[in-house]
Amino acid sequence: MMFRVDADPGRRREALAQAEALCRGAAQVVSPDELVDRIDRALAERRPLRVKLGADPSAPDIHLGHVVILRKLRQFQDFGHEVHFIVGDFTGQVGDPTGRNEARPVLTREEVMQNARTYESQVFRILDRERTVVEFNSRWLAPLTFAEVAHLAGAVTVARLLERDDFAKRFAEGRPISLHEFLYPLMQGYDSVAIRADVELGGTDQTFNILTARQIQRHFGQEPEIMLAMPILVGLDGVQKMSKSLGNYIAVEDPPDEVYGKAMSIGDELIVPYLTLLTDVPAGQVERWAEDMRAGRVNPRDVKMRLARELVALLWGPGEAERAEERFRAVFQRREAPADAPMVALRPGATAVEALLAAGFARSRGEARRLVEQGGVRVAGVRVARADEALAFEEGDVLEVGRRRFARLTRA
Repeated sequence: MMFRVDADPGRRREALAQAEALCRGAAQVVSPDELVDRIDRALAERRPLRVKLGADPSAPDIHLGHVVILRKLRQFQDFGHEVHFIVGDFTGQVGDPTGRNEARPVLTREEVMQNARTYESQVFRILDRERTVVEFNSRWLAPLTFAEVAHLAGAVTVARLLERDDFAKRFAEGRPISLHEFLYPLMQGYDSVAIRADVELGGTDQTFNILTARQIQRHFGQEPEIMLAMPILVGLDGVQKMSKSLGNYIAVEDPPDEVYGKAMSIGDELIVPYLTLLTDVPAGQVERWAEDMRAGRVNPRDVKMRLARELVALLWGPGEAERAEERFRAVFQRREAPADAPMVALRPGATAVEALLAAGFARSRGEARRLVEQGGVRVAGVRVARADEALAFEEGDVLEVGRRRFARLTRA
């Protein structure tokens, strides 16, 4: 990322240093020089930048795809700037049409607020509460009169809205586009007007909305915010974006062992992007590891273990990261069961289905049978072949399901 360098004293150098660090890993910044200028002025005025993130609380579970942006927000905070976390309680009842082939189902007020509370509780795993202002956009959107909405609508043309890929595709295919969907990017843009945002962050899928916000700020006589768009994180499958619905995600509330184990399951091609976007490992070190892995001087597994430890430390702290790594080594490298594996008492003649239900590894007999049929159930290291036959086990034998769930068997 190249910046314009002016012959200025220390303040300008500080602004340049901040901007360079903040642009690390970004997919697009509009524009880097604007960011330097804005930081420079903020330093001169001794005020923090107002850095905005809008959250549509339709899906309250946060995963590492969201963490990419949250970490960048935390970086702004570490430089002394202020995050304005905008909960879209009003826009959430409309629904962001981004990437949709049809309108989103409209949520009730109660659903939106419940999701918002869940979302808010999770973001503070990453963000600094002291430098975060949480806002609900119903505060300024709900009171708008129809005349004010009409004035807002005058900021953007229909032709401009139809430039969006999702709208353009639906229009070309003759699929319906409701007028309220056109209003969504206008409302999101008005959020930036309401808080006088200096910077807005989002994924690359939000580029249109953020650029529209810049246009709307100009319409209201404000200096347009800087856009900092972060890459969309590829999920654990290495193919599609990380998503709960696709099952290729690590949630911020996953237990430490789950975070560590999932990180170790990723393909080698994801190691460098994950290190770059999700950790504070210096860029030079990441580049050296990348070169060493390509040349065969370093085993990717060892770098992946560093990544897994960093991710657990990010979400749960360094102590939990060390313990998760030790448990992983014990289970997967030394083939030991975890010391804290629960004890499950079984009657003589109990079947694998009964064992799985007793251990809480299956919610129904049907699910238990499927686990056995898929070859994922072992007792004392031996695969269980039939779901309904009596299990042969010794006192203390380990019941293993998949690669992460263990229980010790005892006789009732």
